[in-house]
Amino acid sequence: MAEESEQQPHRRPPSARLTRRALIFVAVGAVLAAVATFVVAGFEGSTDGTTDNGRSVATTGAVAGEAFGTASTGDCLTWTALDAGDLTKVDCEQTHLFEVVADIDLSTFPGAEWGPGSRFPSVMRFTALRDELCVPAAMDYLESRFDPVGKFSVGLINPGEAGWAAGERTLRCGLQFSSTTGNLLPIEGRVAEQDQSRAWDTGVCIGINNGIPADPVDCAKPHAFEVVATVDLSSQFPEGLPSIEDQDRYLEETCTRLVGEYLGDPQALRNKTLTLFWDNLGYDSWLAGSRKVNCSIGKQVEGGGFASITGSAKGDILIDGQPPVAPEPLPEGRSLPSPLPGAVPLPGQ
Repeated sequence: MAEESEQQPHRRPPSARLTRRALIFVAVGAVLAAVATFVVAGFEGSTDGTTDNGRSVATTGAVAGEAFGTASTGDCLTWTALDAGDLTKVDCEQTHLFEVVADIDLSTFPGAEWGPGSRFPSVMRFTALRDELCVPAAMDYLESRFDPVGKFSVGLINPGEAGWAAGERTLRCGLQFSSTTGNLLPIEGRVAEQDQSRAWDTGVCIGINNGIPADPVDCAKPHAFEVVATVDLSSQFPEGLPSIEDQDRYLEETCTRLVGEYLGDPQALRNKTLTLFWDNLGYDSWLAGSRKVNCSIGKQVEGGGFASITGSAKGDILIDGQPPVAPEPLPEGRSLPSPLPGAVPLPGQ
């Protein structure tokens, strides 16, 4: 392996491509997980909407709750109960969990599947309805400015089994902020007015589950990586989407500088045997208005995935339960770090 050039203060990080792929994967997975949460949980409520002989009668969402029954495009909803049984409408500038993009009445669709007395759909059927009906509705709502790998995902809320049995057939499609495991995180403000980048705040630690990034956790708990900075690419590239190569050249220099500032010592990253990596933005994300990426630090393990880190890198840390052992000091006259063990060499090396 050739030595690192003194004009390049940081090598191409070993986990950069891996992490981009991992984040894209978990972002897609979060959509499915979040939908499953909604379509399974539904709402609890009275079944007063059925007659003694079990025939369904029309309702306006009273069984599922007034907020659900009257929610329409542009409304913002929130709840605290696991089954969303305490769902309420709130001003979209307040903290909420769901921004409605469409209310779709399945009773207007042809077929016995939605008729009186029909069976409550399965999770897979609701997932298909999400894809068929809610994704296009979200695209229309956002005028096609939707980042498919951003922090927002498309979700669906159904009336629950009680509401379905009472004759309620209206679905609420909406936008939500799903964590990597499908848990919903709070939103403030309308999605259309926000940068949709899946960029965490500086200082956030992302938990770990079997070597894969999970949900944000306190840095004192085991985690995969720690966010050291958020970079707005539009400041460097105001005229349009930069190539991945241009992004990497800029972020290599910028993230290296920012991690030194974050840790308070340009040698701290090397001494803690951690690796710096960053995200990239693609065409669809840029088209949707996403401009932010994270610079993060973690430790890749052989074969892929992340080691488990405990403690903020600003202080003492443990890596897989052991304190890191700093590498040998740099040779006299050399001011730049050697690639860490396991590092992928720069192209051409």
